[in-house]
Amino acid sequence: MNERDSAAVATMLRGKGYSIVENELDADVVLLNTCSIRDQAEQKAIGKAGHLTKRKRKNPNLILGIMGCMAQNRGGALIDSLPDLDLIVGTQKFHRIPDHLDHIIATLNGLGPKPDSVVDLEEESGSQNTIKSHDEETVQVAAFVSIMQGCNMKCSYCIVPKTRGVERARPMEDIIDEIKKLVYNGTREVTLLGQIVNQYAVREFPFVNKKSPFVQLLERIHEIDGIERIRFTSPHPIGFRDDLINCYARLPKLCEYLHFPMQSGSNRILKAMRRPYTIEKFGEIISKIRAVRPDIYISTDVIVGFPGETDEDFGLTCQAFEAFGFDMAYLFKYSMRPGTTAERLGDPIPQYIKEKRNQILLNILREQSLVRNKALIGKVEEVLFEGPAKKGVNMFMGRTRGHRKVFVQATPRLIGQLARVKITNVTSSTLMGELLLEGVESVENFVYA
Repeated sequence: MNERDSAAVATMLRGKGYSIVENELDADVVLLNTCSIRDQAEQKAIGKAGHLTKRKRKNPNLILGIMGCMAQNRGGALIDSLPDLDLIVGTQKFHRIPDHLDHIIATLNGLGPKPDSVVDLEEESGSQNTIKSHDEETVQVAAFVSIMQGCNMKCSYCIVPKTRGVERARPMEDIIDEIKKLVYNGTREVTLLGQIVNQYAVREFPFVNKKSPFVQLLERIHEIDGIERIRFTSPHPIGFRDDLINCYARLPKLCEYLHFPMQSGSNRILKAMRRPYTIEKFGEIISKIRAVRPDIYISTDVIVGFPGETDEDFGLTCQAFEAFGFDMAYLFKYSMRPGTTAERLGDPIPQYIKEKRNQILLNILREQSLVRNKALIGKVEEVLFEGPAKKGVNMFMGRTRGHRKVFVQATPRLIGQLARVKITNVTSSTLMGELLLEGVESVENFVYA
């Protein structure tokens, strides 16, 4: 979601005549888009901002801003520790950044009195509709599309409702128009973004034929010519009903991949986290999905070291982790966040215990993922190629429908195309393969070279 927000702001700035540079040392304006989900993320952002303020003292015309969740969370208090900041913009005011910068630059050019640091954190009705801009000069083979903002859940560990606000859905027609424009510019895969994406518009739009607004949106996107793959993240077990489960059986463009946050395998800890489901209910949903799509890949989120988590609780998490056979996972060591209901519990579990538990889950994950990947050796997978690999001569990276990265020796002509790849070697996280030339498309719109 932060990546999508950053891309939208960059596009807005280009529209106002700004140029995006590759190296921050060449920039007249540096904006840090920040995360608050863990304290470590905030500390990294503060450290980076502190480094940049040293440059600003040597070059007073350098404009430095902080945007996003940390800006929303800490607000004007950031000025106390970083007095050289010019701009602090919250999560509902990204679209105001170009105007704020124009004003700051005008004062630097002597066209008005130099203002104090601009702090813009207020809520704004309709702000969810402003994250829609994409760079039309660059082909996005796979694109993120924000369909909603905010969260109404009250998970005890989570700061997102404070930093992102309440749930606010975008109009369905606007989303469809955005995706059609992306397709016109070469996009073939979209990932729908929302804090609880399957709760999209449940209060704004009616259910039709027992289908939720989110399922209706998936059906509309499925009808768009040119879109080959649909993904979404992140859903919540609440609201994950049969209408959505059945989409995996009847919508071929919906990829056989699901990111499904579990957080803990202990019902006692889930209750303390204020996650409104049991591990049995969570497993029941997975069983239903696998009944209609046996080959689905499932990833998850897990927090270790939540206050009060015992060895027994963690053991239950390990059991669930293995039983559900997760293919990928984001594993987090609990970080106490101010303003959450879990704040009063403190952070009593020692760091070394969190590290140990985190490593145990990582080891389980590597084993499970490697077994799944080894089963693909010798098989042929459909791969959508996104671009050059970071390493290797003439190596290109694509993804399977199960969201596995695949590396193949090829040419730039393959970017944006679907191709058949025979898997030849694997690690726990990646696949290597050989391109099967038969069936490779020849679509001029997606040719780079």
